[in-house]
Amino acid sequence: MARSLWKGMISFGLVSIPVELHPAEERREFKFSMLDKRDLSPVGYKRFNKRNGKEVEWGNIVKGYEYGKDRYVVLSEEDFKRANVKASRSIDIETFVPAGDISPEYFETPYYLAPAQRADKVYALLRDTLQAAGRVAIAQFVLRTTQHLVAIRPVGRALMLFVLRYADELRGASGLDLPAENAKGAASAKEIELAKRLIDDMTGKWKPEAFKHTYHDDLMTRIKEKIRKGQAREITPPEKEEKAEPRSNVIDLAALLRKSLEKTPAEPAARSNGAGTHRPARHGSRRGTHKTAAHKSTSARKRSSGKTGLHAVASRGAATRARRAA
Repeated sequence: MARSLWKGMISFGLVSIPVELHPAEERREFKFSMLDKRDLSPVGYKRFNKRNGKEVEWGNIVKGYEYGKDRYVVLSEEDFKRANVKASRSIDIETFVPAGDISPEYFETPYYLAPAQRADKVYALLRDTLQAAGRVAIAQFVLRTTQHLVAIRPVGRALMLFVLRYADELRGASGLDLPAENAKGAASAKEIELAKRLIDDMTGKWKPEAFKHTYHDDLMTRIKEKIRKGQAREITPPEKEEKAEPRSNVIDLAALLRKSLEKTPAEPAARSNGAGTHRPARHGSRRGTHKTAAHKSTSARKRSSGKTGLHAVASRGAATRARRAA
């Protein structure tokens, strides 16, 4: 486990639990160097004094709050602590709510809470009580000079802390052009019933391990391909985009849904990872070298279908039925 990010107390009532905060996510990201495209020399960044233009070493840099034109209050780490000592050292639980009451859009970043020395019993008390009551603890605390709203819930043997968004940090949907419920031109009862049947046919158990983040590997394959072809120093120009052919705005949803529910020629039922669920599209990523024949045929149908969302769903539904039949 990585070094803790924060040490302090969880407090509720008169009970205090010494804990350590650890990151719970590990993102697969590339670290790229910025290059001058004229000779591919690395580009560096300098911290310089705007008054005299000279470079400033990290050891000479301090944080300042501008309270007037070119007038600053200098703040050290001690100032951030003294602003509210309790908030920077303690996670004070303010209330407990049913586990299902927090909407998904409020969740942001997960962390693990681990008991500090000799805190196992009281740590287990909070964990097991939350589990038995079906509750989540809501608290606020300061991490890295920023106050956070958090939810604490048991996950297996651990207590996990989830940073939540404050209500005023979420934008409303009032400015979006959204279709009204039961509006003219909305889906008919027949179309809704067909769509429900398609959803039922594609429904399965939630298995997070079945979903793989393949874009990292796909991009690595592209990088190795450029090296193999001797194109390491070449800038790949963008492809010319094909103009979409004009098509009618009138879509026979019922026909598309019926077609989605029909039996289609059998496709390979088994996938290399044995997963029975589908990985959603992620930022336009491609499966690259990991595509099976079933993936490729599905992609071909999606391209030829006019790229309607229902055709994408139809392709996935057909693949699901083929696997079940097998």
